Amino acid sequence: MPVSLVILILYIAALFGISWYAKKRSEGNNENYALAGRKLSAPLICVTIIGLAVGGASTIGVSEHAFRVGLSAGWYTIAWALGAIVMGLFMAKKYREQNITTITELIERHHGTGAVILGVLCQIVIQLVIISLQYIAGGSILHAILPDIFDFQSGMIVSAITFIGITFIGGMWSASLSNVLNIILIYVGILIATVIQFNKIGSMDNLAAALPENVPWFSFIDGVGPVTIASWCLTLITVNLSLQSILQISLGAKDAETAKKGFVWGGIIMLPVGVLAAFLGIVAKAMFPEVKAALALPQVIVGLQPLVAGITLAALWAADVSTACNLLLSAGTLFSSDIYKRFINPTCDDKKQLMVTRLCVMISGILTLGLAMTVSSILGTIMIGLALTAAFTMIVFVALFFPRYTSKAAGFWTLLAGLVTIILYKFCPAVRIFPNVIYLEWIVCIVTYIVVAMISPAKKESTK
Repeated sequence: MPVSLVILILYIAALFGISWYAKKRSEGNNENYALAGRKLSAPLICVTIIGLAVGGASTIGVSEHAFRVGLSAGWYTIAWALGAIVMGLFMAKKYREQNITTITELIERHHGTGAVILGVLCQIVIQLVIISLQYIAGGSILHAILPDIFDFQSGMIVSAITFIGITFIGGMWSASLSNVLNIILIYVGILIATVIQFNKIGSMDNLAAALPENVPWFSFIDGVGPVTIASWCLTLITVNLSLQSILQISLGAKDAETAKKGFVWGGIIMLPVGVLAAFLGIVAKAMFPEVKAALALPQVIVGLQPLVAGITLAALWAADVSTACNLLLSAGTLFSSDIYKRFINPTCDDKKQLMVTRLCVMISGILTLGLAMTVSSILGTIMIGLALTAAFTMIVFVALFFPRYTSKAAGFWTLLAGLVTIILYKFCPAVRIFPNVIYLEWIVCIVTYIVVAMISPAKKESTK
């Protein structure tokens, strides 16, 4: 049996073992399952936000982009880190103090029912897009590890089964505790791969000589350019302030100060990962110039000694596991809390809601597997989906910092305007007056909220 297959089986077994252990803690009520009973420590918050951020986009996606443009692709993960730090410093405590379960619960305190329904649907769509990208990355990794056993599609299917199963069993406790193993694997694996491959090449001069001359491979700015870097930073800071899966991590903290510390330390610790993944993407270009970009990083690692290759590729797969679990959980939580319990069955007890959350996790996982079959570019797709969080950030920023100026009608219209902007930017080139949709998205959302608040200033009283 190949060494890589043995390592993969042992890793999957360890994940399910952790999940079954976590299941004991997650039973009883929906809060234990969705929010770990609000008992997460700062270290668990730290590894969970790293696990969410350092997924397929921050490893396989970054290396895929670096394969084309060079080291500057690593800015994607740096932007994630900056977003986590900003969330920790300014918003994590405030969210935790609200004693809510979902972001739309906060929106409902200051805005209308229409904003809640549209908000839930938009948040679920955003997270389903990101989950699908984890399947793509997971499929490419398994195919690279064991090409005789997995093709690209079967690799995605095995990834989906694992991601869904872990989340279904243990919820937030499962995601948090398994991230301790995942983060160790990710950092050790990528660091070992970087050191070994650089030693193989011998020097930076040798690496440069093996690369095409028309790309600024080692520039930290020029490859993607300052405009794209700024877009990534703005988008991912926005995402960290209002995406349900990130908010849900802060809500799982045992107190507000713990949430703050966990996010800040998580942001600091995740900074180097993107740079290492980008460097390995450059190495892949030098060693395998004709390989498919999405397979660049796995292909480089396959060439390592079997044991090291197996551990490193398991580490990359761990990145997908850690991200997908949180996203699946947050999608299920949104539907069960804000649609099922709010509109379908208001009298349901905790046991029934917990069952619905688990069912939603399974359904979301199956839907995203279908979506994954149609997506081509990891980073290109993810940035479009994430831009929609600008509307949520605008709404919750007013609710948390300026509650006196909230408008019941403005929430719905801001979300609708943000959604329409994304659609028009994608399908109507005439509206692309900015280099990235996030700029237009922010302008539209700010203007919409202010105008609607002026026209319809009626407030909805905040109730905690």
